[in-house]
Amino acid sequence: MSETDSVPDTAPAAKAPQPPAAKPDEKPKKDENFFAFLFWLVLGVVVLRSFIVSPFNIPSESMLPRLLIGDYLFASKWSYGYSKYSLPFSAPLIPGRVFASQPERGDVVIFKAPPGNDLDYIKRVIGLPGDEIRMQGGQVILNGTPVPKERIDDFILPVTQNMRDSAKTEMRLPCVEPRFEIVRADGSSACRYPQYRETLPNGVSYNVLDMGSREKDNTGTYIVPEGHMFLMGDNRDNSLDSRFPAIEGGGIGIVPQENLVGKAALMMFSTDGSANWLLPWTWFTAARWNRIGGTF
Repeated sequence: MSETDSVPDTAPAAKAPQPPAAKPDEKPKKDENFFAFLFWLVLGVVVLRSFIVSPFNIPSESMLPRLLIGDYLFASKWSYGYSKYSLPFSAPLIPGRVFASQPERGDVVIFKAPPGNDLDYIKRVIGLPGDEIRMQGGQVILNGTPVPKERIDDFILPVTQNMRDSAKTEMRLPCVEPRFEIVRADGSSACRYPQYRETLPNGVSYNVLDMGSREKDNTGTYIVPEGHMFLMGDNRDNSLDSRFPAIEGGGIGIVPQENLVGKAALMMFSTDGSANWLLPWTWFTAARWNRIGGTF
């Protein structure tokens, strides 16, 4: 045997490949992805509600006959520009109003109600800067000219559960007065209110209710200052609007346009208040389907 033949093979055996060790930060990445998704979702909702559209619900009868308790609508946020009141919690991040445009007479607007500027109200624009407005015998006199007010068929309002709940909270009857209560052919209760068609100088027409002689059917003259607007509810005798001084829990006075939040655009839902959350089928029977989808 040669010397070379006797030399043992000392080369190390090749090791089988090992799977790469798991990185300790792989699991946290899933959490990071979730929180990133949550962040972008919240940001998207904030942007949508602040600058594009936002939902609002109707809790009172001040805008009858156009809006009922239990209506839910979308408001366009871009219609009049943006201010701090466009943002959640009225965050003071926008100075004054940007991209501002003035509303038109007849617009139905959502705004922050003076003097607190913290509650959303909805009314109709009647007067703009420089306008002189007064009420005479329940008729609007705009810049010395009576706004046409034509008597039309009475407004029949079925008494619903949300009307009963609202009346109970305010310790009153579902209809404004007993004389307006009627019983329909099917035995159900309803309110029957005198209704009129009002037409502004720019041609915008809408229906209003007038229950008869009331405190603010005759007023002095209001002059709308620059940057403000005179607002009224369509339910003329059940609306604490610009005819009343701005008092917390009372009237709103002449409202700064800076307080505008949006313009009523689309009826997205309406309910009579009879739904029971534990009985899913009542969600459908309580819906007022004929009101959904209406525009302003």
